[in-house]
Amino acid sequence: MTLAERLADYMPAIASGMLTTAWLSMLAIVLGFFAALGLYVLRTRSGRIGAGAVKMYVSFFRGTPLLVQLLMLFYLPAAFGVDIQSELAAIAALGLNSAAFQSEILRAGFAAIPHAQIEAARVFGLNPRQILWHIQVPQVLRITLPSLTSETIDIIKGSAVISVLAIADLMRVGKQLVAVSHRPLEVYLSIALAYLLLTTLIAMLASAVVHRSREEKHA
Repeated sequence: MTLAERLADYMPAIASGMLTTAWLSMLAIVLGFFAALGLYVLRTRSGRIGAGAVKMYVSFFRGTPLLVQLLMLFYLPAAFGVDIQSELAAIAALGLNSAAFQSEILRAGFAAIPHAQIEAARVFGLNPRQILWHIQVPQVLRITLPSLTSETIDIIKGSAVISVLAIADLMRVGKQLVAVSHRPLEVYLSIALAYLLLTTLIAMLASAVVHRSREEKHA
């Protein structure tokens, strides 16, 4: 069997692994974004205790390995007699880890918004929730999109650790293909290219969004 024929045989399994990696990573990023917003609100509106709790959270998830966090979130419920699905543990671990990094990204974005805008919104009678969602969040997303894109790419790459939970992601598929084909170099090179394809698509999508936003701004 030629190399091209072997690669063609790998493609269905790799495509399935890419799909699993993509949807798990995207759910984790979305979870991380909303959790990061919650961390920002807690840090800015809950006094020293809230700010201290957020700092501890961020320090823990930024200062410990993602693999350890994944295993903790998978085995911790079992200590209380609760079984948890591997996919749910993976999304939770990736999402909570991303929340720690996204919270710092968003904090910089919120700080970049002129305070005069917030004061003007209050004058017009907007409450804090309306100011957050209608004034701050849209601007923060535009300001921090490049950094959020980098974080999304990091999560896609970091998701390789979820293979330890027997989830059929790209890395798990790669291990299975190696076990069958006994050709680790070409299999893992194919897996690396699949990850590169996913991250490149994310970068291209973000670039298109930024370009469109600039066109609308100057229209």
